[in-house]
Amino acid sequence: MDRLRNYDIVFSGQKNGKHEFQFEIDKTFFQLFDTEQEFTEPKIVVDVLMDKHTTFLEVNIKTSGMVNLVCDITNENFDHPIENELAVLVKFGAEYDDSEEDVITIPMTDHAFNVAQLIYEVVMLAIPMKKISPNVSDEDLEILEKFSPKDEVDEEPESDPRWEALKKLKDKN
Repeated sequence: MDRLRNYDIVFSGQKNGKHEFQFEIDKTFFQLFDTEQEFTEPKIVVDVLMDKHTTFLEVNIKTSGMVNLVCDITNENFDHPIENELAVLVKFGAEYDDSEEDVITIPMTDHAFNVAQLIYEVVMLAIPMKKISPNVSDEDLEILEKFSPKDEVDEEPESDPRWEALKKLKDKN
């Protein structure tokens, strides 16, 4: 976690109310996570708004910027805009717990909240499953759809007349 210390939001000593933080992330940020990226050349600005209350924190993370993707159809590189947002409620408890979707519990003894993992998730969720370059025309997509395998519904095979005759014999007994 020491590698991610630059992404700590220090809340102790802050007055109740809204506090803004901004991070500029690039490939060095993503190298902190031991995963292979689906993109290159990230240039992303992250705005974190923390609204501090006496017993909890409201954290809103907004990302905007660009990443370079490889088109699934043409294999050409293209820039893709990244915009996403996440709101999380941070409350205090005995130990760290992120089992709830929008609520994270941190130990009461903590003085800062690390947002690195949340930033990573917000960016990764903004990457489309199908990466299609804006240079691919609608005509190209129609041709691709025309020749792509179709999901056919398996119809019941016609029954073999020999089996039908055996079934009739069985039903008579």
